[in-house]
Amino acid sequence: MHTRRHLLLTGMAASLLAACSTMSTSSERPPIVFMHGNGDSAALWQTTIWRFESNGWPRDRLFALDQPLPLARDTDTVAQPGRTSTAESMAFLQAEVDRVLKATGASKVILLGNSRGGNTIRNYVQNGDGAGKVSHVVLGGNPAHGIWAVKGFNEQSEFSGLSSFIQQLNAPKGTNGDEITPGVRWLTLRSDNNDKYAQPDGVWIGTPGKPTNIGYDSPTLKGATNVVLPRADHRETSFSPAAFAATWQFLTGSAPATTTATPEARIVLDGRLTGFGLSSTDPASGQFTNNLALVGAQLAVYAVDPATGARLGGAVHRKTVAADGRWGPFTAQPGTPYEFEIAAPGYATTHIYRSPFPRSSSIVNLRPDRILPADSDAKAIVIFTRPRGYFDAERDAMRFDGQSALPGVPPKGSGMSSSKIKLASDTQRAITGEFNGERVTGLTWPATQGHMALLELTY
Repeated sequence: MHTRRHLLLTGMAASLLAACSTMSTSSERPPIVFMHGNGDSAALWQTTIWRFESNGWPRDRLFALDQPLPLARDTDTVAQPGRTSTAESMAFLQAEVDRVLKATGASKVILLGNSRGGNTIRNYVQNGDGAGKVSHVVLGGNPAHGIWAVKGFNEQSEFSGLSSFIQQLNAPKGTNGDEITPGVRWLTLRSDNNDKYAQPDGVWIGTPGKPTNIGYDSPTLKGATNVVLPRADHRETSFSPAAFAATWQFLTGSAPATTTATPEARIVLDGRLTGFGLSSTDPASGQFTNNLALVGAQLAVYAVDPATGARLGGAVHRKTVAADGRWGPFTAQPGTPYEFEIAAPGYATTHIYRSPFPRSSSIVNLRPDRILPADSDAKAIVIFTRPRGYFDAERDAMRFDGQSALPGVPPKGSGMSSSKIKLASDTQRAITGEFNGERVTGLTWPATQGHMALLELTY
């Protein structure tokens, strides 16, 4: 096992973690830079940032990044349009850290990374100039030893344990043979056995029944503090309350006062509106995600009835998206759920329904969708999505339009973060998604008129 200290969260030794602490009071809080994973955006850190704020970490010391092209190349050594290499991803992080240090006047930052973001952080600290600019690193679900290590199977992907990239990152360092860069304090967070990208079987990489030569402990690093989060899925290793609690303990030496978002009386929302492909505005440029501004898109926000999804009057906010991609700011009412309607050429008019926001956020990123050819026969399309985790039929209490078995979600394993229902009628009606106590209700919209609906979970 690639670990020096292997701790279960349920039995975490606080004294060991306290030894990692250098920040005991809010006046000593350095800036934290959050690096998202493959194909993701800053928005996934929303609830984590709320938890930091609710425990007293200053809002102006928390920086979540949007890498413009967030997807890794299929093969790291081969240029690929719309994808980034490990070197390009490292250069992006390096520039952002320098920007944060200049803006805050701090001497060092803390880096938190999920999944591929951990590869970028490790590369920056080891091979860039990060060792002198970073005090602590927390990696959630990082494929530190690869997602597979199979001879002849795309060996130079940055997710292959046989790649030159992963091999050099894991080369022994110092007399103990550690895999971490010395001088920085490291924490890894992993699942016990429920991370789709740390599996001995290739089911989630398209080769079911074949060994990946990777174990459940792939995210651990020799020389780091390595914590196991029981039953956590791949994204929950960074974005769950348990992940936050372990992170706070590691950084401060004490348990957080709360792992929930403390409500604010005044809530201001903002974020970026992005799309797909090499260019968000050109449908022919691809269907892969990007974090590029969807310039010219029209956004309207409506307060809705939590029970029916029906609009409670006219739009409470409208914006035409400019070159910065931002759709706000918008002052929201506490306890009120909202519908975000996005209209842009080349996309379906997308109606995104969200639960009430407990706190302000500047990373409420939104993306319209497209009606794919396979769905052209549907009269209405509704997607139920969980950006900060996956659906697990064995673990979670969930329902979608009254069904306890969510379409597309397997009966075992945490590998799908969205479920789609295609309806045979375009008669508008309420539709609800429920997940472990969070409930989102919206309306169906006619796909034949170029509309679709998204029920987006916050937790």
